[in-house]
Formats: sequence, structure tokens, C-alpha cells
Amino acid sequence: MSKPFRRIAAVDCGTNSIRLLISDVLDGELLGDVHREMRVVRLGQGVDANGAFAPEAIDRTRTALRDYVGLMIEAGVDAVRMVATSAARDASNRDEFFEMTRHELGRVVSGAVAEVISGDEEARLSFSGAVGQLDSADGPFVVTDLGGGSTELVLGDSDGVKAAYSADIGSVRITERTLPSDPPTAAEIEAARAFAAERLAEAFGRVPVEGAKTWVGVAGTITTLAALALELPAYDPQQVHLSRFDLSTIEALCARVVGMNHAERAAHAVIHPGRVDVIGGGAVITTVLAEEFARRSAIDSLVVSEHDILDGIAMSILAR
Repeated sequence: MSKPFRRIAAVDCGTNSIRLLISDVLDGELLGDVHREMRVVRLGQGVDANGAFAPEAIDRTRTALRDYVGLMIEAGVDAVRMVATSAARDASNRDEFFEMTRHELGRVVSGAVAEVISGDEEARLSFSGAVGQLDSADGPFVVTDLGGGSTELVLGDSDGVKAAYSADIGSVRITERTLPSDPPTAAEIEAARAFAAERLAEAFGRVPVEGAKTWVGVAGTITTLAALALELPAYDPQQVHLSRFDLSTIEALCARVVGMNHAERAAHAVIHPGRVDVIGGGAVITTVLAEEFARRSAIDSLVVSEHDILDGIAMSILAR
């Protein structure tokens, strides 16, 4: 007689998107995806400038979460963890957001509510999700999780995380602050590069990447850039997952992306409509990361992983 398995759900709510993973579990191990989905809700709209969630941003997030909860109930989920990251740490009206999540998630598990996690935990969850399928001989690894409001830099190996830092910069934040024109002017791009370098300097000061062998990039900016580099006609996570690019390829691609106007970016089917206006800012951050790795370490390429903090959240449920 086969052993019964459980179904668990992980939800990652960031500055730009909300994502769901429903997974089967047996004997304390994830068996594989039942359902994986991402929606761009731009929860962090205006938070950097106004310090609060916009009512329409909470409404968009509520609609997506309500749909996710319906999928969880249909799938028979018996445990759920939802984490909220950069935007929820910064918003003055975050209580309204959390009450909304309590109402929706409570339909799955009584008392469930989103958690604000620290930048350090965000980094550790990203690392555990990102390197799970990689050969330990390719370590030490440095994982970057480039989100909408923050960028995590994590160094570790098969024994776990050695150093981590969450930098207060992401694709939405840098776009809103430094890239108002369409397309950005040369002066704006230079200002964005300076802003990214300044915000990432502390991360590289805290995380000694000099001995790292492999750079692993996760989250929407990086996976979208990978799909563009692969010249995919439509986004295909199986082709993106564990794809590898030399740094010169990534830097040249990023230079093209940040120089595009909105219509040119929107014409690429692999760029999600909700990411069209911020992918240029993400490309600037990616460029600065690539330059720093080339300067500080022997890293000469980027490995792109579709597995990230969402998988780490699911794994953390098993440890509870």
C-alpha cells in the first residue's frame, strides 16, 4: 500500500509579483510541483515615494491571492506559508495588507497570515531554493535574488549559507527613482548605475564573494533576461532553468534592454506585460552585479535558476 502524501502551498509576495507553489510532500521531501504560477500585482506601487501601499495595489493583490486560495482548496492543501518581503517591510499601512491575507488564507488553514521576513531570512530561503539541483562541486555559490524592491546576495556551499545581505534596491525601486524617460536618457542610465553601485556596495562589503565559483541568478528579472538571451519565441521555464551565459553576453544584452523604449520591450513575448516598464532597471542592476563579480572573483558566467525563494519557502514548511 502506498504511503499517503501531503500537499503544501508556498506564497511569495514581493514588490512586483505574487507567486504560488503547490507541491506534494512525502516523508519530509518535496516530490514535485502540482501548480506554479506568477502574477504581477505591483504591490509596491509608490511605496518608495509615499511610504504606503496604494489602495488599488492591495486590491490587485487581494484578487490574485483569492484565486490562489481557490486553487489551494481545490488541491487539498493542508499547510501554507506566505511571506511578504521588501514592500511590506516599508509600508506604513501594512496592517491593512496583513488583515487581508489573514482573511483569505484563513479559508485554507485557520489562523494563517502572511509573515514579513527579514532580509537575512529572505536571502537564506532564496539560497536553499536556488542551489537544490546544482552539483555541490560547483560551489561555493553566490546567489542573487533580484526582486522589485530589494536584491539579496547570498554566499554558501553544500553546508549552507556563509554570508548574506539584502540590499535596498530592486527593479521597481530603481526605475521609479532614476529612469523616468521612455527610453531612458544616457544621463538617467548613468544615474541608475551609480544608484545601483552605491546600494550594492554594502552587500559586497558584507558578503565575501572572492572565493565563489558559481553565480546563480533567480527571480523575474534574471529569468526574463535569460529568455531574451536564448531568443525564445515564448517564455519556457524548462529551457530557462539552469541555462548558463558568459558575463559578456549578459552585459551586452542588458545594455540593449535598458536602451529600449516601452514599445520595443513590449514587443518581446517573453517579457511579462507587468515587467515591461521595470525590466530596464533590473538590467542595470544585473550589469552592476556582473561587473562586480568579474572584478572581485573568478566567476565568468551566470547560471539561471527557476527555483528560488518560493521553493525555499516550501522547504521551510517541512522543517516546522
